[in-house]
Amino acid sequence: MTSTRDHDIVVFGCTGFVGRLTAQHLAAHAPSGTRIALAGRSREKVAAVATEIGGIATKWPVLVADSSDQASLDALATAARVVITTVGPYAKYGLPLVKACAEAGTDYVDLTGEVLFVRESIDRFQNIAEASGARIIHSCGFDSVPSDLAVLGLAEAARADDAGELTDTTLFVTMKGGASGGTLASAMHQVDEIRRDKQKRSIALDKFALSPNRADEPSGEWRDSLSVSYAPDIGSWTAPFVMASFNTRIVRRSNALDGHGYGRRFRYREVMRVGAGNRGRLTAYAVAGGLAAGFGALNVPLLRPVVERVLPSPGEGPSEKARAAGFFRAEARTVTTNGAAYRSVVAAQGDPGYAATCVMLGESALALALERDRCPLPAGLNGGVLTPATGLGDVLTERLRAQGFTIEATSL
Repeated sequence: MTSTRDHDIVVFGCTGFVGRLTAQHLAAHAPSGTRIALAGRSREKVAAVATEIGGIATKWPVLVADSSDQASLDALATAARVVITTVGPYAKYGLPLVKACAEAGTDYVDLTGEVLFVRESIDRFQNIAEASGARIIHSCGFDSVPSDLAVLGLAEAARADDAGELTDTTLFVTMKGGASGGTLASAMHQVDEIRRDKQKRSIALDKFALSPNRADEPSGEWRDSLSVSYAPDIGSWTAPFVMASFNTRIVRRSNALDGHGYGRRFRYREVMRVGAGNRGRLTAYAVAGGLAAGFGALNVPLLRPVVERVLPSPGEGPSEKARAAGFFRAEARTVTTNGAAYRSVVAAQGDPGYAATCVMLGESALALALERDRCPLPAGLNGGVLTPATGLGDVLTERLRAQGFTIEATSL
């Protein structure tokens, strides 16, 4: 990849809810001289977003591209060093852009939480991206940056202390945030695919669905669970975490791409921390019941119209006030093969799926555009379908700390 590209970063999908927030973040925080462009299907709508953001964004070039027009995506990819895309559902609209970037040697970041999309991206474009040098990095938002960086921090801390490899590792999540129509549309699309296709259902249920070599994975991994339990080490009841079934697969892919550097006895799960006492216990059961009922309703065709009427439409999301009031804290705990205990924390103020996600996504792109030579690569790879930990690593950690995130790892 060379500096002869016209743009350092192109934001594709800037007229959507998170796309607009990401463009706003770049306008406020990208260093002077960073060449940014906005892209979407409608020149007029994209230009309107630039006007709404104001300031430097009004000087950014406007590009026209459509996810159903491969030629337009090819042109976008060859003009950019890094492409950010927020156009979902990714399984429905995203693969042509991955193809364009992989073939052009263009780095790519998104915020997908769709197992089936990432699996197909790996199967179709891993070798192409390796050959071109493109770094295709999925899940650079709340899915799955906190999870991936938290576990990476544990592994690095244990390695620095020569304390052995990671074994049983749990991520406890506390959060306050809303939902956008785009996120819910992606969830509904994946539910439909799983219901219709037995093979896709098998992939979605596989704990190592995103691993580069399924046969090389160790046995004994925890299964996804909808159970409620009490965690004495943190003094809290825990409930199922809605994003665990995706994030855990990203973290396991990171471990595999790192040559199982976290450890061959590494086992990983994610849960929601909801509080102590009877109140915490009742909350945990309420969360578990709500998740079961929600996903159950999505699987019943007769109930789908009801669900769609009460949930946000694509392009909608939490208000600015609600986004500012949100927060998240992801605390990972582990014990190593030497018996040492470690804790890591990734936390930030702001709605995790929107205020925080636009920062994570924007800073991921800036890391590749401005500090690519410092970003990690798994041993033996020139590019490929990577994860936040294996494609961005400590460079992203540093950039997020500079944006006010707490990211730390300590021994216990």
